[in-house]
Amino acid sequence: MALVAAAAILPGCTTYHPPGRAFHEATIQPYTLDSGDRLRITVFEQPGLSNTYTVDQAGYIAFPLIGQVPVRGTTLPKLEQLIAQKLQQGYLRDPDVSIEIDRYRSIFVMGEVGASGQYTYVPGMTVQNAIAIAGGFSPRASQQNVDVTRKINGQILTGRVPITDPVMAGDTIYVRERLF
Repeated sequence: MALVAAAAILPGCTTYHPPGRAFHEATIQPYTLDSGDRLRITVFEQPGLSNTYTVDQAGYIAFPLIGQVPVRGTTLPKLEQLIAQKLQQGYLRDPDVSIEIDRYRSIFVMGEVGASGQYTYVPGMTVQNAIAIAGGFSPRASQQNVDVTRKINGQILTGRVPITDPVMAGDTIYVRERLF
């Protein structure tokens, strides 16, 4: 009977594939902006333009004078350059634009944790930190590794990673139930 049960479980275990190289490389790439990020944009000597702007669901910010600016997938230096170029086209002579992230998009922690939910991302956060913020592991949790779902180059990918792996803004962490 035990052999039959083991034979039924093992095929399910063999279908797991470790995350690809792009999954781990995404954590060391420059931060790219997406929906939910809040930016503090400063245009020097232009207090009417300096403000905080939230990236909307479509991946844009509404900026005075120049209108909708595409932000999704852009790094901060590229966005600074883009806004400066658009402001130079008939609005300001030599705009000096500086951008900081005021608030990162949230992470989500689900499964066998104390309190599943949406939490604030902090740069340098690991899976273990995220689980601690979510109330720690439940008594039934598998504590060696977790499933992380993240968006990479427009694709949603899921990989099983150790709890020491870094988390990215926007990640969804799922803590599985242990078998025994």
